[in-house]
Amino acid sequence: MQKNNIVILGAGESGVGAALLAYANDYSVFVSDFGEIQSKYKQELEENGISYEEKGHSEEKILAADLIIKSPGISDKAKIVLQAVAKGIEIISEIEFAYRFTRKTIIAITGSNGKTTTTLLIHHLLEAGGYNAELAGNIGSSLARHVLADKADIFVVELSSFQLDGMVDFKADIAVLLNITPDHLDRYDYDFEKYAQSKLSIVNNMTAADLLVYNLEAAELNNRQSTLPKDLVLKTFSIAKETDAYVSNGDLVFNTSTGLTTIPKEALPLRGEHNQMNLMAAISVALAYDVDQETIIGALSSFK
Repeated sequence: MQKNNIVILGAGESGVGAALLAYANDYSVFVSDFGEIQSKYKQELEENGISYEEKGHSEEKILAADLIIKSPGISDKAKIVLQAVAKGIEIISEIEFAYRFTRKTIIAITGSNGKTTTTLLIHHLLEAGGYNAELAGNIGSSLARHVLADKADIFVVELSSFQLDGMVDFKADIAVLLNITPDHLDRYDYDFEKYAQSKLSIVNNMTAADLLVYNLEAAELNNRQSTLPKDLVLKTFSIAKETDAYVSNGDLVFNTSTGLTTIPKEALPLRGEHNQMNLMAAISVALAYDVDQETIIGALSSFK
């Protein structure tokens, strides 16, 4: 990767994580936040000799960047972002930048509802199965910070539509797509189709070796199934239909290569149909990693 000047817009967990990763890889780094930077993040930047500014943007300095990493909370319509676009400066997300420095396994989870619970469940089940996994994205530390630490074998990453918008080469090894319902439409010109395409972009760059776990009952997903990459390995889940994962008398049933695996309703730590969906998605991922039934049931008993 060519060494160049990077500007990072936003100095929260995402922006500072990106700054630390960029600095460690010999980039010239400048961090700019229109608001006030939290003291803990200022301390990190100062300890690493990373230049920053707060309470405003120095346009001349920012627009001299070769690459801009934009924090997800900053709108694409922000003045400084539009100016950078007009100059042809590449703008990416922290997740995209971090991906360029790792080839560890990535499990990416998105959806309008349930993604945090599902992400936590997947991480918990994989750890119970003996895997060295870390939470990243909207939960815990930034992916960039984890990539820099280089301690995990698997990253379990919760992704919002805002984070997905800044992807170019990012590729998940497993993607979990829970649902798509109208949300944050003010960032998408109140156009639901634009928002839906943002969520569906989680499968971009995936290949035949990769796995997509998705909700068979979500009409918004099924209506757009033709847009998915061909030859993806698909695992579906449903409350009403017998598919790869489904509900039978309150139990969760999974069709696997070795037969049926059943997780009894008494073992489920969360109640309600929405949580049955989250559990089926998470357990489908755990089974893909050969976490056995006994381990899954034991792990569910300790999930909080």
